[in-house]
Amino acid sequence: MAESKGRILIVDDEANARAALSEILREEGYETETAADGFKALGKIGSFAPDLILTDLKMPGLDGIGLLKESRSASPTTVVVVMTAFGTIDSAVEAIKGGAENYLTKPLDPVTLVAVVERAMEKSRLLEETALLRERLRERNAFGHIIGEHGSMKALLDTVAQVGISRSSVLIVGESGTGKELIAAALHRSSPRASQPFVRLNCAALAESLLESELFGHERGAFTGAVGRREGRFRQADGGTLFLDEVSEIPLATQVKILRFLQEREFERVGGNETLKVDVRIIAATNVDLEERIRRGLFREDLYYRLNVIRLEIPSLRNRRSDIALLAAFFLKRYSQENGKALVGFTEDALQRLMAYAWPGNVRELEHAIERGVVLARADRVEADNLPPALAPAPGSRGARESGEVRPPVPGSTIADLERHAILETLKAVSGSTSKAARILGISPRKIQYKLHEYGRAGGSATAQPPTDED
Repeated sequence: MAESKGRILIVDDEANARAALSEILREEGYETETAADGFKALGKIGSFAPDLILTDLKMPGLDGIGLLKESRSASPTTVVVVMTAFGTIDSAVEAIKGGAENYLTKPLDPVTLVAVVERAMEKSRLLEETALLRERLRERNAFGHIIGEHGSMKALLDTVAQVGISRSSVLIVGESGTGKELIAAALHRSSPRASQPFVRLNCAALAESLLESELFGHERGAFTGAVGRREGRFRQADGGTLFLDEVSEIPLATQVKILRFLQEREFERVGGNETLKVDVRIIAATNVDLEERIRRGLFREDLYYRLNVIRLEIPSLRNRRSDIALLAAFFLKRYSQENGKALVGFTEDALQRLMAYAWPGNVRELEHAIERGVVLARADRVEADNLPPALAPAPGSRGARESGEVRPPVPGSTIADLERHAILETLKAVSGSTSKAARILGISPRKIQYKLHEYGRAGGSATAQPPTDED
Protein backbone atom coordinates (compact mmCIF):
# COMPACT_ATOMS: atom_id res chain seq x y z
CA MET A 1 0.00 0.00 0.00
CA ALA A 2 1.41 3.40 -0.99
CA GLU A 3 2.25 5.84 1.78
CA SER A 4 -0.39 8.51 2.34
CA LYS A 5 0.44 12.01 1.07
CA GLY A 6 -1.44 13.52 4.00
CA ARG A 7 -4.82 13.76 5.74
CA ILE A 8 -7.58 16.05 4.48
CA LEU A 9 -10.85 16.86 6.25
CA ILE A 10 -13.55 17.82 3.73
CA VAL A 11 -16.37 19.98 5.13
CA ASP A 12 -19.46 20.68 3.02
CA ASP A 13 -23.19 20.53 3.72
CA GLU A 14 -23.83 18.89 0.33
CA ALA A 15 -23.35 15.12 0.51
CA ASN A 16 -22.62 14.73 -3.23
CA ALA A 17 -19.93 17.42 -3.09
CA ARG A 18 -18.25 15.71 -0.11
CA ALA A 19 -18.27 12.35 -1.85
CA ALA A 20 -16.88 13.73 -5.13
CA LEU A 21 -14.08 15.65 -3.45
CA SER A 22 -13.19 12.66 -1.30
CA GLU A 23 -12.94 10.40 -4.35
CA ILE A 24 -10.73 12.83 -6.29
CA LEU A 25 -8.33 13.36 -3.41
CA ARG A 26 -8.12 9.68 -2.50
CA GLU A 27 -7.13 8.91 -6.06
CA GLU A 28 -4.32 11.46 -5.60
CA GLY A 29 -3.03 9.53 -2.58
CA TYR A 30 -4.55 11.45 0.33
CA GLU A 31 -6.47 10.10 3.32
CA THR A 32 -9.83 11.83 3.63
CA GLU A 33 -12.54 12.30 6.22
CA THR A 34 -15.79 14.25 5.76
CA ALA A 35 -18.11 16.39 7.85
CA ALA A 36 -21.44 18.05 7.03
CA ASP A 37 -20.84 21.29 8.95
CA GLY A 38 -18.31 23.16 11.06
CA PHE A 39 -19.41 21.72 14.38
CA LYS A 40 -19.06 18.13 13.15
CA ALA A 41 -15.67 19.05 11.66
CA LEU A 42 -14.40 20.32 15.02
CA GLY A 43 -15.40 17.02 16.57
CA LYS A 44 -13.21 15.15 14.07
CA ILE A 45 -10.09 17.31 14.31
CA GLY A 46 -8.88 15.59 17.46
CA SER A 47 -9.33 12.02 16.24
CA PHE A 48 -8.41 12.48 12.56
CA ALA A 49 -5.66 15.11 13.04
CA PRO A 50 -5.97 16.57 9.53
CA ASP A 51 -3.04 18.27 7.80
CA LEU A 52 -5.50 20.24 5.69
CA ILE A 53 -9.14 21.31 6.09
CA LEU A 54 -11.01 21.90 2.82
CA THR A 55 -14.20 23.69 3.80
CA ASP A 56 -17.15 25.36 2.17
CA LEU A 57 -17.83 28.89 3.38
CA LYS A 58 -21.64 28.86 3.41
CA MET A 59 -22.98 26.15 5.75
CA PRO A 60 -25.74 26.00 8.38
CA GLY A 61 -24.62 26.15 12.00
CA LEU A 62 -20.90 26.91 12.15
CA ASP A 63 -19.87 28.23 8.74
CA GLY A 64 -16.43 28.16 7.11
CA ILE A 65 -15.27 31.43 8.69
CA GLY A 66 -16.23 30.17 12.14
CA LEU A 67 -14.53 26.82 11.51
CA LEU A 68 -11.39 28.64 10.39
CA LYS A 69 -11.19 30.56 13.67
CA GLU A 70 -11.95 27.55 15.87
CA SER A 71 -9.55 25.22 14.03
CA ARG A 72 -6.64 27.62 14.51
CA SER A 73 -7.03 27.17 18.27
CA ALA A 74 -7.63 23.42 18.12
CA SER A 75 -4.82 22.61 15.68
CA PRO A 76 -2.44 25.50 14.88
CA THR A 77 -0.47 23.59 12.24
CA THR A 78 -3.55 22.56 10.24
CA VAL A 79 -3.88 24.54 7.00
CA VAL A 80 -7.32 25.68 5.80
CA VAL A 81 -8.46 26.11 2.18
CA VAL A 82 -11.96 27.53 1.67
CA MET A 83 -14.44 26.91 -1.16
CA THR A 84 -16.96 29.49 -2.25
CA ALA A 85 -19.42 30.19 -5.04
CA PHE A 86 -18.28 32.63 -7.73
CA GLY A 87 -20.60 35.34 -6.49
CA THR A 88 -19.17 35.45 -2.93
CA ILE A 89 -15.50 36.17 -3.60
CA ASP A 90 -15.58 38.88 -0.92
CA SER A 91 -16.17 36.17 1.68
CA ALA A 92 -13.15 34.25 0.39
CA VAL A 93 -10.99 37.37 0.72
CA GLU A 94 -12.23 37.73 4.29
CA ALA A 95 -11.22 34.13 4.93
CA ILE A 96 -7.70 34.75 3.56
CA LYS A 97 -7.34 37.72 5.89
CA GLY A 98 -8.50 35.45 8.73
CA GLY A 99 -5.73 32.95 8.08
CA ALA A 100 -6.93 30.67 5.28
CA GLU A 101 -4.12 29.51 3.00
CA ASN A 102 -6.08 29.78 -0.26
CA TYR A 103 -9.57 29.63 -1.76
CA LEU A 104 -11.29 27.79 -4.60
CA THR A 105 -14.39 28.90 -6.52
CA LYS A 106 -17.26 26.56 -7.30
CA PRO A 107 -17.79 24.68 -9.50
CA LEU A 108 -14.32 23.25 -8.78
CA ASP A 109 -11.84 22.41 -11.51
CA PRO A 110 -10.17 19.07 -10.52
CA VAL A 111 -6.76 20.16 -11.88
CA THR A 112 -6.85 23.43 -9.95
CA LEU A 113 -8.11 21.60 -6.86
CA VAL A 114 -5.14 19.19 -6.86
CA ALA A 115 -2.62 21.99 -7.45
CA VAL A 116 -4.00 24.13 -4.61
CA VAL A 117 -4.12 21.14 -2.26
CA GLU A 118 -0.49 20.21 -3.04
CA ARG A 119 0.70 23.73 -2.23
CA ALA A 120 -1.37 23.83 0.94
CA MET A 121 0.00 20.44 2.07
CA GLU A 122 3.54 21.70 1.57
CA LYS A 123 2.70 24.65 3.83
CA SER A 124 1.29 22.23 6.40
CA ARG A 125 4.50 20.18 6.39
CA LEU A 126 6.58 23.34 6.91
CA LEU A 127 4.40 24.37 9.85
CA GLU A 128 4.74 20.93 11.44
CA GLU A 129 8.51 20.95 10.99
CA THR A 130 8.72 24.43 12.51
CA ALA A 131 6.60 23.35 15.48
CA LEU A 132 8.81 20.28 15.97
CA LEU A 133 11.98 22.38 15.86
CA ARG A 134 10.52 24.79 18.40
CA GLU A 135 9.64 21.91 20.70
CA ARG A 136 13.13 20.43 20.39
CA LEU A 137 14.62 23.84 21.09
CA ARG A 138 12.39 24.22 24.14
CA GLU A 139 13.48 20.81 25.41
CA ARG A 140 17.12 21.59 24.74
CA ASN A 141 16.82 24.89 26.58
CA ALA A 142 15.06 23.14 29.45
CA PHE A 143 17.51 20.27 29.79
CA GLY A 144 20.69 21.96 28.64
CA HIS A 145 23.40 19.45 27.75
CA ILE A 146 21.90 16.49 29.61
CA ILE A 147 22.59 13.45 27.43
CA GLY A 148 20.77 10.22 28.16
CA GLU A 149 18.76 7.61 26.30
CA HIS A 150 18.91 5.03 29.09
CA GLY A 151 15.56 4.27 30.68
CA SER A 152 16.66 5.60 34.07
CA MET A 153 17.62 8.97 32.57
CA LYS A 154 14.44 9.24 30.53
CA ALA A 155 12.41 8.61 33.68
CA LEU A 156 14.46 11.22 35.55
CA LEU A 157 13.93 13.88 32.88
CA ASP A 158 10.22 13.09 32.74
CA THR A 159 10.07 13.76 36.46
CA VAL A 160 12.08 16.96 36.08
CA ALA A 161 9.58 18.23 33.51
CA GLN A 162 6.70 17.28 35.79
CA VAL A 163 7.98 18.85 39.03
CA GLY A 164 9.67 21.85 37.42
CA ILE A 165 6.44 23.85 37.46
CA SER A 166 6.00 23.55 41.23
CA ARG A 167 7.65 25.65 43.94
CA SER A 168 8.34 22.64 46.18
CA SER A 169 11.87 22.07 47.48
CA VAL A 170 13.84 19.39 45.66
CA LEU A 171 16.68 17.21 46.93
CA ILE A 172 18.97 15.83 44.24
CA VAL A 173 21.12 12.87 45.26
CA GLY A 174 23.83 11.14 43.31
CA GLU A 175 27.52 10.36 43.21
CA SER A 176 30.08 13.05 42.45
CA GLY A 177 30.26 13.86 38.76
CA THR A 178 26.78 12.62 37.80
CA GLY A 179 25.50 16.09 36.87
CA LYS A 180 23.46 17.27 39.86
CA GLU A 181 23.93 20.93 38.96
CA LEU A 182 22.74 20.26 35.41
CA ILE A 183 19.55 18.69 36.77
CA ALA A 184 19.05 21.64 39.12
CA ALA A 185 19.46 24.08 36.23
CA ALA A 186 17.01 22.02 34.16
CA LEU A 187 14.44 22.24 36.96
CA HIS A 188 14.86 26.01 36.99
CA ARG A 189 14.60 26.38 33.21
CA SER A 190 11.46 24.24 33.06
CA SER A 191 9.76 26.28 35.79
CA PRO A 192 7.78 29.55 35.75
CA ARG A 193 10.90 31.07 37.35
CA ALA A 194 13.00 30.49 34.24
CA SER A 195 13.34 34.22 33.49
CA GLN A 196 14.50 34.96 37.04
CA PRO A 197 17.93 34.30 38.61
CA PHE A 198 19.39 30.82 39.08
CA VAL A 199 21.91 31.28 41.91
CA ARG A 200 24.42 28.57 42.83
CA LEU A 201 26.38 28.03 46.05
CA ASN A 202 28.78 25.20 46.85
CA CYS A 203 28.33 24.89 50.60
CA ALA A 204 31.59 22.96 51.02
CA ALA A 205 33.68 25.65 49.35
CA LEU A 206 33.30 28.24 52.13
CA ALA A 207 34.52 28.35 55.71
CA GLU A 208 31.80 28.09 58.36
CA SER A 209 32.33 31.72 59.34
CA LEU A 210 31.68 32.91 55.78
CA LEU A 211 28.84 30.60 54.69
CA GLU A 212 26.12 32.31 56.73
CA SER A 213 27.10 35.72 55.37
CA GLU A 214 27.23 34.34 51.85
CA LEU A 215 23.70 32.97 52.19
CA PHE A 216 21.95 35.76 54.07
CA GLY A 217 24.19 38.79 53.53
CA HIS A 218 25.58 41.03 56.27
CA GLU A 219 25.41 44.55 57.61
CA ARG A 220 28.34 46.93 57.78
CA GLY A 221 30.51 46.15 60.83
CA ALA A 222 28.90 42.75 61.42
CA PHE A 223 32.38 41.24 61.65
CA THR A 224 35.97 42.18 60.96
CA GLY A 225 36.29 43.10 57.31
CA ALA A 226 32.58 43.88 56.80
CA VAL A 227 33.16 47.39 55.50
CA GLY A 228 29.71 47.71 53.96
CA ARG A 229 26.32 46.04 53.61
CA ARG A 230 26.31 42.97 51.37
CA GLU A 231 23.32 41.14 49.94
CA GLY A 232 23.44 37.35 50.23
CA ARG A 233 22.47 34.59 47.82
CA PHE A 234 18.88 34.46 49.10
CA ARG A 235 18.35 38.11 48.17
CA GLN A 236 20.14 37.62 44.82
CA ALA A 237 17.83 34.71 43.99
CA ASP A 238 14.60 36.57 44.79
CA GLY A 239 11.92 35.40 42.35
CA GLY A 240 14.12 32.57 41.13
CA THR A 241 15.94 29.48 42.37
CA LEU A 242 18.77 28.96 44.88
CA PHE A 243 20.83 25.81 44.33
CA LEU A 244 22.67 24.59 47.43
CA ASP A 245 25.27 22.06 46.35
CA GLU A 246 26.86 19.72 48.93
CA VAL A 247 24.15 20.73 51.38
CA SER A 248 25.42 18.10 53.84
CA GLU A 249 28.34 20.40 54.68
CA ILE A 250 26.19 23.23 56.10
CA PRO A 251 26.94 23.75 59.83
CA LEU A 252 24.14 23.04 62.30
CA ALA A 253 23.81 26.69 63.33
CA THR A 254 23.26 27.75 59.72
CA GLN A 255 20.87 24.84 59.16
CA VAL A 256 18.56 26.39 61.76
CA LYS A 257 18.36 29.63 59.79
CA ILE A 258 17.70 27.83 56.50
CA LEU A 259 14.94 25.84 58.20
CA ARG A 260 13.38 29.08 59.42
CA PHE A 261 13.40 30.45 55.88
CA LEU A 262 11.73 27.32 54.52
CA GLN A 263 9.04 27.57 57.20
CA GLU A 264 8.41 31.33 57.23
CA ARG A 265 10.08 32.62 54.03
CA GLU A 266 12.02 35.27 55.95
CA PHE A 267 15.51 35.91 57.36
CA GLU A 268 17.85 38.64 58.66
CA ARG A 269 21.27 39.66 57.42
CA VAL A 270 24.19 38.80 59.67
CA GLY A 271 24.48 41.60 62.23
CA GLY A 272 21.13 43.09 61.23
CA ASN A 273 17.64 43.38 62.72
CA GLU A 274 15.60 44.01 59.57
CA THR A 275 13.46 41.01 58.62
CA LEU A 276 13.60 40.34 54.89
CA LYS A 277 11.14 38.33 52.82
CA VAL A 278 12.01 36.83 49.43
CA ASP A 279 10.37 34.39 47.01
CA VAL A 280 13.01 31.71 46.45
CA ARG A 281 12.74 28.06 45.53
CA ILE A 282 15.38 25.86 47.17
CA ILE A 283 17.03 23.00 45.30
CA ALA A 284 19.63 21.10 47.30
CA ALA A 285 22.09 18.41 46.25
CA THR A 286 24.29 15.93 48.04
CA ASN A 287 26.53 12.96 47.31
CA VAL A 288 26.38 11.58 50.86
CA ASP A 289 23.74 9.76 52.88
CA LEU A 290 21.92 12.51 54.76
CA GLU A 291 20.01 10.01 56.88
CA GLU A 292 23.33 8.66 58.14
CA ARG A 293 24.43 12.21 58.98
CA ILE A 294 21.16 12.68 60.86
CA ARG A 295 21.94 9.56 62.95
CA ARG A 296 25.37 11.01 63.71
CA GLY A 297 23.86 14.32 64.79
CA LEU A 298 25.42 16.27 61.91
CA PHE A 299 22.24 17.17 60.02
CA ARG A 300 18.85 18.28 61.30
CA GLU A 301 16.05 15.82 60.65
CA ASP A 302 13.43 18.58 60.33
CA LEU A 303 15.54 20.38 57.70
CA TYR A 304 16.03 17.11 55.83
CA TYR A 305 12.28 16.61 55.47
CA ARG A 306 11.81 20.22 54.40
CA LEU A 307 14.40 19.79 51.65
CA ASN A 308 13.33 16.28 50.69
CA VAL A 309 9.82 17.19 49.51
CA ILE A 310 10.73 15.86 46.06
CA ARG A 311 13.72 13.53 45.74
CA LEU A 312 15.54 13.02 42.46
CA GLU A 313 18.19 10.29 42.23
CA ILE A 314 20.72 10.53 39.40
CA PRO A 315 22.04 7.14 38.27
CA SER A 316 25.79 6.58 38.12
CA LEU A 317 27.34 6.24 34.69
CA ARG A 318 28.22 2.59 35.29
CA ASN A 319 24.51 1.90 35.75
CA ARG A 320 23.60 3.46 32.41
CA ARG A 321 26.44 2.20 30.28
CA SER A 322 24.39 2.50 27.10
CA ASP A 323 24.79 6.29 27.40
CA ILE A 324 28.61 6.20 27.41
CA ALA A 325 28.93 6.29 23.61
CA LEU A 326 26.38 9.14 23.35
CA LEU A 327 28.19 11.20 25.97
CA ALA A 328 31.57 10.47 24.42
CA ALA A 329 30.36 11.66 21.01
CA PHE A 330 28.94 14.83 22.57
CA PHE A 331 32.19 15.68 24.36
CA LEU A 332 34.22 14.77 21.27
CA LYS A 333 32.31 17.35 19.23
CA ARG A 334 32.62 20.02 21.93
CA TYR A 335 36.37 19.66 22.48
CA SER A 336 37.13 19.15 18.81
CA GLN A 337 35.56 22.55 18.14
CA GLU A 338 37.35 24.16 21.09
CA ASN A 339 40.72 22.81 19.93
CA GLY A 340 40.21 23.46 16.23
CA LYS A 341 40.34 19.80 15.25
CA ALA A 342 38.22 17.88 12.76
CA LEU A 343 37.88 14.58 14.60
CA VAL A 344 35.26 12.15 13.33
CA GLY A 345 35.12 9.62 16.15
CA PHE A 346 37.00 6.94 18.07
CA THR A 347 38.94 3.90 16.99
CA GLU A 348 37.41 0.55 17.90
CA ASP A 349 40.00 -0.04 20.65
CA ALA A 350 39.35 3.40 22.13
CA LEU A 351 35.60 2.88 22.16
CA GLN A 352 36.00 -0.53 23.79
CA ARG A 353 38.10 1.01 26.55
CA LEU A 354 35.47 3.68 27.13
CA MET A 355 32.72 1.07 27.33
CA ALA A 356 34.67 -1.32 29.60
CA TYR A 357 35.82 1.22 32.21
CA ALA A 358 33.91 1.55 35.51
CA TRP A 359 33.90 5.41 35.56
CA PRO A 360 34.06 6.00 39.33
CA GLY A 361 34.11 9.74 38.59
CA ASN A 362 31.00 9.40 36.40
CA VAL A 363 30.22 11.87 33.60
CA ARG A 364 32.77 14.42 34.83
CA GLU A 365 35.56 11.85 34.57
CA LEU A 366 34.37 10.81 31.11
CA GLU A 367 34.38 14.43 29.97
CA HIS A 368 37.96 14.94 31.15
CA ALA A 369 39.03 11.69 29.47
CA ILE A 370 37.55 12.77 26.14
CA GLU A 371 39.12 16.23 26.42
CA ARG A 372 42.53 14.61 26.93
CA GLY A 373 41.90 12.25 24.02
CA VAL A 374 41.00 15.11 21.70
CA VAL A 375 44.06 17.16 22.68
CA LEU A 376 46.45 14.21 22.17
CA ALA A 377 44.83 12.83 18.99
CA ARG A 378 47.15 12.94 15.96
CA ALA A 379 44.82 11.41 13.34
CA ASP A 380 41.15 11.97 12.58
CA ARG A 381 40.05 9.67 15.42
CA VAL A 382 40.81 9.39 19.12
CA GLU A 383 42.95 6.30 19.66
CA ALA A 384 43.17 4.12 22.76
CA ASP A 385 46.61 5.47 23.67
CA ASN A 386 45.21 9.02 23.69
CA LEU A 387 42.93 8.16 26.61
CA PRO A 388 44.02 8.30 30.30
CA PRO A 389 46.18 5.35 31.44
CA ALA A 390 43.53 4.41 34.02
CA LEU A 391 41.32 3.17 31.16
CA ALA A 392 43.89 0.60 30.01
CA PRO A 393 42.92 -2.95 31.06
CA ALA A 394 45.03 -4.42 33.82
CA PRO A 395 47.66 -7.00 32.73
CA GLY A 396 46.15 -10.46 32.68
CA SER A 397 42.58 -9.20 32.77
CA ARG A 398 39.99 -10.50 30.38
CA GLY A 399 40.13 -7.22 28.48
CA ALA A 400 43.91 -7.35 28.20
CA ARG A 401 44.27 -10.86 26.82
CA GLU A 402 43.06 -12.31 23.58
CA SER A 403 40.48 -14.78 24.84
CA GLY A 404 38.93 -15.53 21.50
CA GLU A 405 35.91 -13.35 22.30
CA VAL A 406 34.57 -11.67 19.17
CA ARG A 407 33.44 -8.10 19.81
CA PRO A 408 31.16 -6.49 17.24
CA PRO A 409 33.11 -3.84 15.31
CA VAL A 410 31.89 -0.26 15.67
CA PRO A 411 31.20 1.02 13.08
CA GLY A 412 30.46 -2.06 10.99
CA SER A 413 27.84 -3.86 13.06
CA THR A 414 24.09 -3.72 12.96
CA ILE A 415 22.02 -2.47 15.90
CA ALA A 416 20.92 -6.09 16.45
CA ASP A 417 24.57 -7.22 16.74
CA LEU A 418 25.36 -4.49 19.27
CA GLU A 419 22.19 -5.25 21.24
CA ARG A 420 23.04 -8.95 21.39
CA HIS A 421 26.57 -8.20 22.54
CA ALA A 422 25.35 -5.77 25.22
CA ILE A 423 22.76 -8.23 26.59
CA LEU A 424 25.07 -11.25 26.71
CA GLU A 425 28.04 -9.38 28.18
CA THR A 426 25.87 -7.73 30.82
CA LEU A 427 24.39 -11.08 31.80
CA LYS A 428 27.91 -12.46 32.22
CA ALA A 429 28.83 -9.52 34.45
CA VAL A 430 25.84 -10.09 36.78
CA SER A 431 26.07 -13.89 36.90
CA GLY A 432 23.06 -14.41 34.69
CA SER A 433 20.56 -12.30 36.69
CA THR A 434 18.03 -10.99 34.17
CA SER A 435 16.61 -8.49 36.66
CA LYS A 436 20.04 -6.94 37.35
CA ALA A 437 20.91 -6.92 33.66
CA ALA A 438 17.56 -5.28 32.87
CA ARG A 439 18.23 -2.45 35.35
CA ILE A 440 21.70 -1.82 33.94
CA LEU A 441 20.51 -1.86 30.32
CA GLY A 442 17.32 0.07 30.96
CA ILE A 443 15.03 -2.58 29.47
CA SER A 444 12.54 -5.07 30.92
CA PRO A 445 13.55 -8.57 32.14
CA ARG A 446 10.88 -9.96 29.80
CA LYS A 447 12.66 -8.44 26.81
CA ILE A 448 15.93 -10.07 27.88
CA GLN A 449 14.21 -13.47 28.20
CA TYR A 450 12.63 -13.00 24.79
CA LYS A 451 15.97 -12.09 23.22
CA LEU A 452 17.70 -15.10 24.82
CA HIS A 453 15.00 -17.35 23.41
CA GLU A 454 15.52 -15.71 20.02
CA TYR A 455 19.30 -16.20 20.19
CA GLY A 456 18.76 -19.83 21.16
CA ARG A 457 16.60 -20.44 18.08
CA ALA A 458 19.32 -18.91 15.93
CA GLY A 459 21.81 -21.47 17.22
CA GLY A 460 24.72 -21.28 19.60
CA SER A 461 25.00 -20.69 23.32
CA ALA A 462 23.11 -17.69 24.55
CA THR A 463 25.01 -17.06 27.77
CA ALA A 464 27.97 -18.38 29.65
CA GLN A 465 25.66 -18.99 32.63
CA PRO A 466 21.96 -19.83 32.68
CA PRO A 467 19.86 -16.70 33.24
CA THR A 468 18.04 -16.27 36.54
CA ASP A 469 15.40 -13.95 37.92
CA GLU A 470 17.18 -13.57 41.24
CA ASP A 471 18.78 -10.37 42.43
